[in-house]
Amino acid sequence: MEKIRVGVVGTGFIGGKHIEAIARIPQAELVAITDSSAARIQEVAERYQVHGYQSVEEMLDRESLDVVHNCTPTSMHYFVNEKVLLAHKHLYCEKPLALDAAEGEKLQQLAERQGVANGVNLNYRMNALVQHMHDLVQDGQAGRSFLVTGSYIQDWMMMQDDYDWRLDPKVGGVSRAIADIGSHLFDTCQFVLGKRITAVNAHLTVVHPIRCQYEKAQTFSKEKGRLLREAPVVNEDAASIMARFEDGTEGLFQVSQISAGHKNDMRLRFDFERCSYEWRQEESNLLYIGHRDEPNQILQREAAALSPRARRFTGLPAGHPEGWNDALYQAVNAFYQSILTDTWRQETPYATIAEGAWIMKIIDACLASGKQGRWIDVATGGAV
Repeated sequence: MEKIRVGVVGTGFIGGKHIEAIARIPQAELVAITDSSAARIQEVAERYQVHGYQSVEEMLDRESLDVVHNCTPTSMHYFVNEKVLLAHKHLYCEKPLALDAAEGEKLQQLAERQGVANGVNLNYRMNALVQHMHDLVQDGQAGRSFLVTGSYIQDWMMMQDDYDWRLDPKVGGVSRAIADIGSHLFDTCQFVLGKRITAVNAHLTVVHPIRCQYEKAQTFSKEKGRLLREAPVVNEDAASIMARFEDGTEGLFQVSQISAGHKNDMRLRFDFERCSYEWRQEESNLLYIGHRDEPNQILQREAAALSPRARRFTGLPAGHPEGWNDALYQAVNAFYQSILTDTWRQETPYATIAEGAWIMKIIDACLASGKQGRWIDVATGGAV
């Protein structure tokens, strides 16, 4: 194909970031968008000079597309994903893949039957230094895994009058903090280790059982407008999670959207028998390498310092920081390149629907553990 013809479903904050990533890829062409807002359809279609449609069905019927990006709220993921897969289009979906593990498993089976390329936007693994850590671990340079520690903390939901669509379980799902940001934490750690999380023990916290919903409430927005209602909260603001990986490695994780001063603070530490690795999303160009009997190291991201495979995920010289937008671009670009080279059936650096479906099982296991107060097996959903 000369160009990958792309359609985007949902053009809000994250949809806009997908569109920006698509624009950076010479082999890709955005040709169509759809959204729940008629005003946004018109505004985005005019801005990018593409066709705007009232529904995903109309877009699929009238456009010759190769790839569709699903950037809708979580409650719409299964519906849109199913439509795209049944239309035999390659699919790139925002995380989490679906509302729950049952939906995720159905999508995994459908994707396998349809035989199309598929990806889930768990984009933190696409940072060059995360890819580098993965390669070092898989090559055996770090030795046996001892312990994994991670946290992902934010403050945008710490006030009682902070409100977002994710608070409505019918739209955002029964899980909020774990599904929204814990999904990234789980995926990145699994990717670096090359091992799945197989059991969890989670404690979930709601600090505001009642929140104030305002008419202009939007993600990360401070604008309020008039008070609409006092809304009961059923999904978690924060969680503390113990985890066990398939090789027996123990993990300890914390997720929070109520921690003052932390904007998008994801931190990882991997302890191995020969060294430790520490990486922080807000300082994504630095990798801290700890040693017992020699000086510690700070590795600055640059192509020459990375493993040969990880070098393709960095595009700027050292000292020219690459960040969140770049990781998203690298994820989308890797997905498109696997389509162009027909290698998407092989192991991919980006997360697939199968991996996204396993993340859904982890999320459901955390919810079950929080209710039952015990360890839950991820595969079966039963007590360990």
